[in-house]
Amino acid sequence: MKIHYYLSLIPESLVASMLPPEEFGNYYALGSHKRSRGQAIFFEIDPDKAGEALNRAEAEKRCVPHEDGSPRKSSYLKIYRVLESLPTDCLLKLYLTTDDGRTLALDPTECSEEEDRPLHLYQEICPVTPRVVSKLDPKAFCHRLTSGESPIYVPRIVFAEMKLEELATDPEAREVDNLPYLNLDHLRDCLRELRHTYSKPTKTVIRQMKQDVLFRTIRGGFYLGDKDHCLYYPLPSKEELETTHYAWWRSALSGYGA
Repeated sequence: MKIHYYLSLIPESLVASMLPPEEFGNYYALGSHKRSRGQAIFFEIDPDKAGEALNRAEAEKRCVPHEDGSPRKSSYLKIYRVLESLPTDCLLKLYLTTDDGRTLALDPTECSEEEDRPLHLYQEICPVTPRVVSKLDPKAFCHRLTSGESPIYVPRIVFAEMKLEELATDPEAREVDNLPYLNLDHLRDCLRELRHTYSKPTKTVIRQMKQDVLFRTIRGGFYLGDKDHCLYYPLPSKEELETTHYAWWRSALSGYGA
């Protein structure tokens, strides 16, 4: 059986598995006996490009079929500082699995500068998990977090931009009932402060992600970057989500406020 290698982002870990991505996502989200639920976000890894960060000999020794011949669903190889240890070009598609085990694959593209919007909301996912508002577009935000120009930085980051709707241009906007955030008044306060009085380009809204990422709140897609590169993993268009990926989208829409 072929061994697949995955970088799980929640929690951060390097995993070997005999399951292909969709089956691995279902297993990782639901477990073997369907007794627990929790979404999964993970990259598939190209082992030929992973270099010394991946000990394939050890993985092949440990990731073997069970006595009854069934595939080994997961074997943990590393649980600390995994994202920064892997070369960017070994990370393939990004997979999003809902808490009922439905998986969507996203392909990477180059990250480009966005249209001018004064305010953004970002959810950092790995290796740290604050939610922040920022005056920076995704590419500039990624560079600030990873360049080392600030004493607080990470070598590499995965994050998503979240929807702000009209709040992206006006923190006082009232027509935002479709935003499912639990503490909208606090978010407004952070946006007001960032726009009018805060000297830095970012401000923390929530210090640590308290629950799963609410996929329906993602604006555009996910980002992977370091000081030299920024990749963008866009979600399909709304039309594609409602047709080609309907089962995944229906599941993603059923999540609760974050």
